[in-house]
Amino acid sequence: MIPHHRQALEMTSMVEARTSTATIRAFARQITAAQRPEIKAMTAWLAELDRSVPDGHRHEQGASYGMATQEELNALRAARGTVFDRMFLQLMTRHHEGAVKMAGEQLAGGRDQRMRMMAKDVYSGQSIEIARMRQILESLPA
Repeated sequence: MIPHHRQALEMTSMVEARTSTATIRAFARQITAAQRPEIKAMTAWLAELDRSVPDGHRHEQGASYGMATQEELNALRAARGTVFDRMFLQLMTRHHEGAVKMAGEQLAGGRDQRMRMMAKDVYSGQSIEIARMRQILESLPA
């Protein structure tokens, strides 16, 4: 989940310079505010277990968990205005759907209580955000 969250933060870091849409900016700030502390918590858990923190935002099964490809990230970096807004919402929705899938797997088979609690929060919070992103996407000009 750490690499997954890092990629979401990479995408949200692009927002300020590429959109003038207030709802997109507010949404990106909300994602950042939620996922930075989660990365810190997961990093601390790994440290307690003497396990290393994954580098960057590589993900072994990235595509099945909604990770954007390098080409998609490059296209997002190049986009501006409504084109950026649409692309950002589409990629972030898919990304969140992947997080919900991961969280569901943790809830179904995980044994660590802290991870299960975080998975429950991710599942709930990101499901709500997916619905909001779809609404924002529908409200954008054609």
